[in-house]
Amino acid sequence: MSGAQAGLAVSVFLASAVEVVEAFTIVLAVGSSRQWSSALAGVGAALAALAAVVAIAGPALVGIPIGVLRLIVGGLLLIFGLQWLRKAILRAAGAKALHDELAIFAEEREAAALAPAARDFDSYGFAISFKAVLLEGLEVAFIVVTFGANRGEVPLAAAAAALAVALVVLVGLAARAPLARVPENAMKFAVGVLLTTFGVFWSSEGAGTSWPGGEAVLAPLLLLILAASLAMVRDLRQRRTETATVSA
Repeated sequence: MSGAQAGLAVSVFLASAVEVVEAFTIVLAVGSSRQWSSALAGVGAALAALAAVVAIAGPALVGIPIGVLRLIVGGLLLIFGLQWLRKAILRAAGAKALHDELAIFAEEREAAALAPAARDFDSYGFAISFKAVLLEGLEVAFIVVTFGANRGEVPLAAAAAALAVALVVLVGLAARAPLARVPENAMKFAVGVLLTTFGVFWSSEGAGTSWPGGEAVLAPLLLLILAASLAMVRDLRQRRTETATVSA
């Protein structure tokens, strides 16, 4: 496996794991406080919808000329990755609350308890589970399809995502609790750096740039983006400390 393939697999795995943890928390909260049958039906319906999206989008992207595809995919990944990275930097600097699965679990259970009681079929549990899995799954599908189509490695990307889904679900079922110990905030930071790195690399290639060393430049490019991100975290922390000192 080449370095680019390894980076692709790690990126897809981490991004998928983060999204599945978030979806699992919501489904667990709804299912444990309402009806498991309706919640799982919502999960099944969402997975069917996601499968249809991948089946349609995958072949459509593969048919695009590689130069245009890399420009489109690279641009989308750059936008997507910068969004992840921006939030991760703010969380690491203390300017945004850390993602807390226990708090989300409690909020979802409280909301589920306030919803009208169900008899035969719990439409509330179905809808919440469907929405959670579909929204989080769409991000996974986007990453799998774009990474896989751009590199011609759809099976590798799909396998990395499937491994992440299986691992999170197995651990979650064993724990029967929100996966609060998963270092989700650190994983989101890593995913933001990885997606931004591939986004810069592929969008530049699609625009006609020739990188010295080809894919070998991915490692130093990643380290550069990571260093810049950590510098932003340090700068934001310092500014917050200075502001707090002046206010005091």
